[in-house]
Amino acid sequence: MLKRLEIAGFKSFARKTALDFATATTAVVGPNGSGKSNIAEAFRFALGEQSMKSMRGKRSEDLIFAGSHETARQNRASVAIVFDNRKKIFPKLDFEEVTIERAVFRDGASEYSINGSKVRLRDVQELLASANIGETGHHIISQGEADRILLASPKERRAMLEDALGLKVFEFKKQEALRKLEKTRENVREVESLRRELAPHLKFLAKQVEKLERAEELMRELAEKAREYFSIEEKFIAVEKEKNAHEMRNTKERLAVAEGELGAFENETSNESEGMKRIEAVRLAERDLDKVTAERSELSREIGRIEGALSEAKRRSQALAREPYVKVPREHIEALRDEVEKQTKHEDTAEPSALLASLKSLRAIVAAFFERFALPTDDYLAEEEQAVYRLEGEKEKLLEKDKDLEARTDAARSTLQKAREARMAYEETGRETKVRILELAESRAREESALAREEARARELDYLDEQLGNERGEVLQLAGSAAFSYEPLETLPQEDRKAQEDRKHTLMRLKIRIEEAGGTGEEVRTEYNDTKNREEFLARELEDLSKSATGLEQLIDDLDTELAKSFADGLAKVNSSFGEFFTLMFGGGGAKLALEEITAKVAEDEEDEEDEEVASDAPAERTERPGLEVNVHLPKKKLQSLMQLSGGERALTSIALIFAMSQVNPPPFLILDETDAALDEANSRRYGDMIENLAKKSQLIVITHNRETMSRAGILYGVTMGNDGISKLLSVKFEEAVAVAK
Repeated sequence: MLKRLEIAGFKSFARKTALDFATATTAVVGPNGSGKSNIAEAFRFALGEQSMKSMRGKRSEDLIFAGSHETARQNRASVAIVFDNRKKIFPKLDFEEVTIERAVFRDGASEYSINGSKVRLRDVQELLASANIGETGHHIISQGEADRILLASPKERRAMLEDALGLKVFEFKKQEALRKLEKTRENVREVESLRRELAPHLKFLAKQVEKLERAEELMRELAEKAREYFSIEEKFIAVEKEKNAHEMRNTKERLAVAEGELGAFENETSNESEGMKRIEAVRLAERDLDKVTAERSELSREIGRIEGALSEAKRRSQALAREPYVKVPREHIEALRDEVEKQTKHEDTAEPSALLASLKSLRAIVAAFFERFALPTDDYLAEEEQAVYRLEGEKEKLLEKDKDLEARTDAARSTLQKAREARMAYEETGRETKVRILELAESRAREESALAREEARARELDYLDEQLGNERGEVLQLAGSAAFSYEPLETLPQEDRKAQEDRKHTLMRLKIRIEEAGGTGEEVRTEYNDTKNREEFLARELEDLSKSATGLEQLIDDLDTELAKSFADGLAKVNSSFGEFFTLMFGGGGAKLALEEITAKVAEDEEDEEDEEVASDAPAERTERPGLEVNVHLPKKKLQSLMQLSGGERALTSIALIFAMSQVNPPPFLILDETDAALDEANSRRYGDMIENLAKKSQLIVITHNRETMSRAGILYGVTMGNDGISKLLSVKFEEAVAVAK
């Protein structure tokens, strides 16, 4: 229920003025130019009207009191409408009284507030729509606009009817859903764009992770093979060391016995110095030969170690050449690999000189590669080349030493042969003692030779132990501590040594493959997981957005269905009331609203527009809704169009339609500004009867000069204007109003 209107600084109302609406019908009267129509415009202003033309102005500052020769101009205009909300005409607000206020300033700024809290225009419009007070202003008929609904276009007329039927709430919901749908589609496009940007990077990272996983699989295999190899090798070295130590102890014991017995015989046969010399010569020759043989055996192992190092250097240099550690395009790397493999495919790098030649060739290839792609030179093969030079030097020294040992061996063999021949000649002339001495000497020589071999074996086992330690360090670096999580063996497996050598070669191949695979790279895996999680999140978000868009489309369809149904029902009710009011006003005839027919050309244009909208995914109307035509037939008069109606007939028809619309879905209030100006006395009475009937459902504020209309009001406000140009308000109760009217 409308309770009060408060005006301050608005147009001609310079001072704060309040109109109370305590009755069903309130009339506002006054001479022309007094400002009474400004009251209707004050309602429009407060309810959010944006058209300056509808408020008879050009700029917003035209709405502010401009001043006079006696009163200064105002810098602010405000209008507040106070509603009684005890019957919850605004269901969303839990207040018994609701005040909607709008203020405008000379700089053009506007402010809206509801119960003193600043809000947006949209908030005001949605609140008013919930109370059937729409934007089209069907509930405010200003001066000269009585036939506005007849002169409006079919689309505008339909909008007025939808407004009057209270369908604006559905429109607001639909527009909000359309905005959300457009925003959702924008988000979908943005998410799809992000996913397209992520896809190639994710694919690249996936390949890197696959490479890491292959390396990790190789590491796990290396750890598994290493556990088997290390456990067997450790047990083998331990067993061999223990066995060799035991044999050395026994050999030393036998040697001590032989030397003791031989010493006893030597004391007894001191005169046999010549025989002893020959025996001693044999013994010394045998010892020299054993010593030289052991040295050469150890030297041979050292040469083998250097050759193994040279082989490893070859492998590393080829790996370096295949995978230069510079950031260059992949296809360039592949080209370098092909050239390196072509260069080294048939080269025999078993000899150091051949390996050096291969390294120099590789350096030339890589240098040409760097020069071809304008990359900074990086002689990363130089270090490998220097290592090969060092190893070759060591090998040459050892080979020289081996030649010397070979000569010494030949000499020792020759000396031993001569000593034995001399001993045999001596034995032929000796006695049994000589034989025994010789046997003891031979026994001592055998034991000394055995001891030399066992000592060499001990050194060999130490070398194996050292090599095992190096291998453990390499495996630890590549496979981690998992390679050492094994229990020591109780016994060695029943197999020959070749099986263990095969295991060692398997470990070497796995280490090479791991190095070629690139080793570990947890930062790549972390980036991949982060990127994958991001992509999965975007996929879920895209799915949610798609579901949201589908839900919004369904909501829009439901709203369209509800709008269509409510509009059809409302149109039928309005037409029923429209016909009754029209018959009452004209004493017969009939009138109704009908949906316009959309021509083929219009339909074709709309179809083209629809195609454009679908192509652009814009959340717009998919079908054009037909407007409303007004069909009337007067009693005893044939009409071809509404333009054939006289001014009075148009006014009566408009009033009948406005009242019909207000009857079907009554607004809280209805403002009629001189809509009765063109009525004669008989029609004025009918108009008064309709006002009284309409006032039962809506509060009426009528601005009028018509005495019959005045007589139907409960309160009569008079508006006057003095020489100061300011509108003033006088009020008269119903009884006084009747007296004035008569």
